[in-house]
Amino acid sequence: MHSRIFSASTLGVQAHLVEVEVDLSFGIMNFYLVGLPDTAIKESRRRIQSALKNSGIRLPERKITVNLAPANLKKEGTLFDLPIAIGMLVAGKTLELPSSFLQETVFIGELSLDGSVRPVKGVLPVAADLVKYNKKRLIVAEENSFEAALIKEIEVIGVKNLTQLINYLRGELEILPTPHSLPKVQSHIAKLNFAQVKGQRQAKRALQVSAAGRHNVLFIGSPGSGKTMLAKRLQTIMPQLEFSEILETSKVYSVTGKLECNLLELGRPFRSPHHTISEAGLIGGGVTPQPGEVSLAHHGILFLDELTEFKRGTLEVMRQPLESGTVSIARANHTVDFPAEFLLIAALNPCPCGYYGDKKRACICTVKQIKAYLGKLSGPLLDRIDIQVPVQSIDYQQVKSQAADETSSQDLFVKVQLAVARQRARFGINTKFNNQMDSDDIDQFCQLTPLAEAAVAKAFDKLNLSMRGYHKILKVARTIADLDNQDMIDLKHVQEAILYRSLDNSLEQNQH
Repeated sequence: MHSRIFSASTLGVQAHLVEVEVDLSFGIMNFYLVGLPDTAIKESRRRIQSALKNSGIRLPERKITVNLAPANLKKEGTLFDLPIAIGMLVAGKTLELPSSFLQETVFIGELSLDGSVRPVKGVLPVAADLVKYNKKRLIVAEENSFEAALIKEIEVIGVKNLTQLINYLRGELEILPTPHSLPKVQSHIAKLNFAQVKGQRQAKRALQVSAAGRHNVLFIGSPGSGKTMLAKRLQTIMPQLEFSEILETSKVYSVTGKLECNLLELGRPFRSPHHTISEAGLIGGGVTPQPGEVSLAHHGILFLDELTEFKRGTLEVMRQPLESGTVSIARANHTVDFPAEFLLIAALNPCPCGYYGDKKRACICTVKQIKAYLGKLSGPLLDRIDIQVPVQSIDYQQVKSQAADETSSQDLFVKVQLAVARQRARFGINTKFNNQMDSDDIDQFCQLTPLAEAAVAKAFDKLNLSMRGYHKILKVARTIADLDNQDMIDLKHVQEAILYRSLDNSLEQNQH
């Protein structure tokens, strides 16, 4: 007696179809599980047997062999409990199901000893990829049904326990498919506003440019000057996620088990890891690769406070995802790719004591100490940060100023929307931001006036720019022109963009 049930596994954020084959044969009752399962899957036999017994189902006295195909794909987790149990019931003739139904249906779920079906991680990427495998139906735990139903092409059946599922499969109970719908956006940043930050007009302007063109930002300033406050409020002026972005971001959270029940990632993520984080924690890794902070910040913000406190090697591994927008983690038998299109906002003090260049307190650091402190920031890493802004401490009069005098998030957001709309019109169906322009795009869309051309030529030599640095200035200038609703890049746009790169030069001078 033999049966074949379909399930799925995830590798990175991609789903792979898995055939669960169950064979019952005469012999001493035993349970064999093959097909490259991990320890959690090997332990499933105890869970499945207890779940079936406590659901009132008696297994026949047979030798049970379960094969998870393809055998060369590593399987992990507890999501195969449910398909194995159904496969055993079909093979033992306890369930009679049409072959067409089995061919179109995928089962995923963990079983409790009492027969309850528990939620598992990675359901959303599975549901998203089932269409390409010509599957029409996904049966999961009720808690997982909401995220799976985000994919409207798939019929999602959520079940509470094994008994309910068996009654549904026998036609004795009707379970309506979970309706496809997007939940309302619940903003957790509603209380944040740039008007709450006193002064810092240049830093606010820099973040407006960053939000409009997706340019990475470095804040450098003394402790308490407002760098963290500014970074946290960047979310309030960024455009709302598109549906495709919601899906991509939620997939990453789904495979890590961070996607809460009935709560999709509808807002742009804001990740702020501590400086003690490891390379694997930041980029991703592990025996079975899992996404790191750069992937959890996909389509959102990665805020690295106290940048120079991070290990230099940890910072250097960010260079590749900052350029490509993806992270590739290689293992002996496979390579896993995770998305990592994030906006980097970094902050640091200018010296160990934190007060180099401060208007209120004198710096007590030696040149040697400052050089060692800033030595953790490599030139190639700084080259990938488009906008570098000094943040000065504010005086008493600015602290006591009225909130009405401050630029609000809504004020900044109006122009951001305008700039984003211009970029979408410019790039057509291949929607991307100015920071993602390649050299051909720069040649086509970054047209300079004669005065602007002369300013860029002078800055190229004075700041010792690399080609990447030169392109960064043009990209930032293009965004500033978009904020002004201008087709040509003028002198004032270039001057502002160069101002955002001049910190490279000052940092370099401190290191010599």
